[in-house]
Amino acid sequence: MNFEIVENAETFERMLARVKEAQKIYASYTQEQVDKIFRAAAMAANQQRIPLAKMAVEETGMGVVEDKVIKNHYAAEYIYNAYKDTKTCGVVEEDPAYGIKKIAEPIGVIAAVIPTTNPTSTAIFKTLLALKTRNGIIISPHPRAKKCTIEAAKVVLEAAVKAGAPEGLFGWIDVPSLELTNTLMAEADIILATGGPGMVKAAYSSGTPALGVGAGNTPAIIDDTADVILAVNSIIHSKTFDNGMICASEQSVIVLEKVYKQVKDEFQKRGCYFLNKAETEKVRKTIIINGALNAKIVGQKAHTIAALAGVNVPEETKIIIGEVESVDISEEFAHEKLSPVLAMYKAKNFDDAVEKAEHLIADGGYGHTASLYIHVSEKEKMAKHQAAMKTCRILVNTPSSQGGIGDLYNFKLSPSLTLGCGSWGGNSVSENVGVKHLINIKTVAERRENMLWFRVPEKVYFKKGCMPVALDELKTEYNKKKAFIVTDSFLYKNGYTKPITDKLDEMGIQYSCFWDVQPDPTLANALAGTERIRSFEPDVIIALGGGSAMDAAKIMWVLYEHPDADFESMAMDFMDIRKRIYKFPKMGEKAMMVAIPTSSGTGSEVTPFAIITDEKTGTKWPLADYELLPNMAIVDVDNMMSQPKGLTSASGIDVMTHAVEAYVSIMATQFTDGLALKAIKAVFDYLPSAYENGANDPIAREKMAEASCMAGMAFANAFLGLNHSMAHKLGAYHHLPHGVANALLLTEVIRYNAADVPTKMGTFSQYQYPHAKERYIEAARFAGIQGKNDDEVFENFIKALEELKDKIGIKKTIKEYGVDEKYFLETLDEMVENAFNDQCTGANPRYPLMSEIKEIYLKCYYGK
Repeated sequence: MNFEIVENAETFERMLARVKEAQKIYASYTQEQVDKIFRAAAMAANQQRIPLAKMAVEETGMGVVEDKVIKNHYAAEYIYNAYKDTKTCGVVEEDPAYGIKKIAEPIGVIAAVIPTTNPTSTAIFKTLLALKTRNGIIISPHPRAKKCTIEAAKVVLEAAVKAGAPEGLFGWIDVPSLELTNTLMAEADIILATGGPGMVKAAYSSGTPALGVGAGNTPAIIDDTADVILAVNSIIHSKTFDNGMICASEQSVIVLEKVYKQVKDEFQKRGCYFLNKAETEKVRKTIIINGALNAKIVGQKAHTIAALAGVNVPEETKIIIGEVESVDISEEFAHEKLSPVLAMYKAKNFDDAVEKAEHLIADGGYGHTASLYIHVSEKEKMAKHQAAMKTCRILVNTPSSQGGIGDLYNFKLSPSLTLGCGSWGGNSVSENVGVKHLINIKTVAERRENMLWFRVPEKVYFKKGCMPVALDELKTEYNKKKAFIVTDSFLYKNGYTKPITDKLDEMGIQYSCFWDVQPDPTLANALAGTERIRSFEPDVIIALGGGSAMDAAKIMWVLYEHPDADFESMAMDFMDIRKRIYKFPKMGEKAMMVAIPTSSGTGSEVTPFAIITDEKTGTKWPLADYELLPNMAIVDVDNMMSQPKGLTSASGIDVMTHAVEAYVSIMATQFTDGLALKAIKAVFDYLPSAYENGANDPIAREKMAEASCMAGMAFANAFLGLNHSMAHKLGAYHHLPHGVANALLLTEVIRYNAADVPTKMGTFSQYQYPHAKERYIEAARFAGIQGKNDDEVFENFIKALEELKDKIGIKKTIKEYGVDEKYFLETLDEMVENAFNDQCTGANPRYPLMSEIKEIYLKCYYGK
């Protein structure tokens, strides 16, 4: 192949166009084609490892031919072996169940800046990576190594073309210059830069995405537990490899005082030369000149460097070592030296050694490599060293030159001749660069509906008179010994606990009763009950009452099982209960929970919800987690016959709101739909009579008890919506009963949700498009509400709900309940924001804007 010599901007642009065109063709190749080309190119580079090594030493005057042979061999064989089976074309990963497919695409043209220290091996490494990833590549060689670098690229390209690659896939700058290198970095699609700090900085400043690597200044600590012979010989092996030009090679050795003499003797025995004070000073002024590394020493033999400094050492000297004390940047021996010159420090103890290593890394080796020689049982010391080193490679009992490049002394460390140093070293990668860094991954994500659930108490008993039969199981099935009853003073004083305690006496189960639950229970209230529970140590807690008693019992249960419960964290909002930040503690390990409702409204006996108020701050903590589900619910209408009219009204319309919101929730399922529909119809059919006739219509009472429980199971799994978000805050700010607050908002929220073109719809994978109006119409028809068309059915549904509210004594507006207009308007914005932030808002089919919530509140206040 005869390409035009690239020596100026004009020839460069023609070459760039040629490479881009070839890369477009190569981008269409299959994995099979690419792998065939990759193998052929790797084999060709391997076969030429000796001639290329000889060329590199001859041209640069640096390094050791035999070691460069190893580098070339490594760059060809190890890189091929590491990536021969890696998918880099087309679909590289697929999970049909989750609907995820990952597709590899080439980046385009790589700008490959090659250093003079490893001119042929780095060229082989980068060109092979380009072939494997279907990228084109343009090489900018170092001016002092251009012939050998270009020759290495030619060897790889010729073999690749012979195996089927497009002819113009590689390019190179024949006459390197700063101007052409900068042009290349600006016009390529990605830069793969290996070299000095200045060049790497230029790569990152080019405006093109860059993979650049930082300088190394590797400190090696030899602990007093280390195998000294292994440590010294490993360091010599590394430091003399290609005359110390690999950036991961050790630059300093820090030896604990206890083994210092032994280490020194071993170095001397193995052919290393220790400088005296005068010689050390001479070498100092030779290795660093004007604060910078003397280029004349890079990759030279120890004898040559000593001669440059005017120091006479034996010809066969492997390393010249300066014993120094300062780890400051002002100490020349503390720098990266890229030659067989080593600093050696004495450390008082391991902490002193680590501190010295930290300083040396800060002097120019941030992010690169640190080395430690130690007995592997010294886990505490190893952990201390790992924590202190700001390097991306920490090598243990390993020659760092060979160890850092990977796959030689640890087979899980990726092989690479471009070692990332992370943000510590000003790099974009913190690992050994490989094929994954040179491909773009397209992720195709098909819509999937996540796994849903239907969770209710283990046992739900219902039918009039079922309570004593259900309680039998505490003895016969669960063998409970001690029961703790939680209720309020009204129920206790009016004998509601007596059927339970009589049954417990009959079964021989001890019991204690806490009957001081307040409406909207406070944390202090719950803590008082918890003190009683802890002293009694029950194995079953029985909650008897309405929502307040059940909430209090659930909180006491939590505090009994987990005394250090953090309610602020427990109450943290979530978008998806399975993905919440806070993990709720496991419940039921000390006691099971039995819930017995005495009102037909909250459904709390079958829900995972509880609310507790901090009386000191006024903060309400709404807790929601399936760990709070009672183990057993007993819905016996005998406990509900004497509900007063006000409670029947407020709790009954609350049931309707639960069922309606669950039915239109974005999380509604067929499992919750049936329960919600049956509850809606039951409330229409039976609430008026339950309200008007009370105990005189036991069937209506029982049907409302069942409706409450069914609606509870529905919203326990489908969750609620904006109606409840707004009602929670309306009740909190203006002291309206919860059911009444829901009723005042109900039809206005239904109209809001039913918009055909809402501002925003709710976010959940199974909620495909706005359809709340259709759902309301389905519910209406199920309840027996008819009309000549869908719109009329919808209007009749709203009308039926308003008529139901009239029948049970619900007033028309918030204002009619005596809520002061001035105070309402003063608190409105705050109430709106808190309603928007309520846990229930996220499941609403129409995702509200705060301005829209405000408008609903105003309409419901004034009746407009």
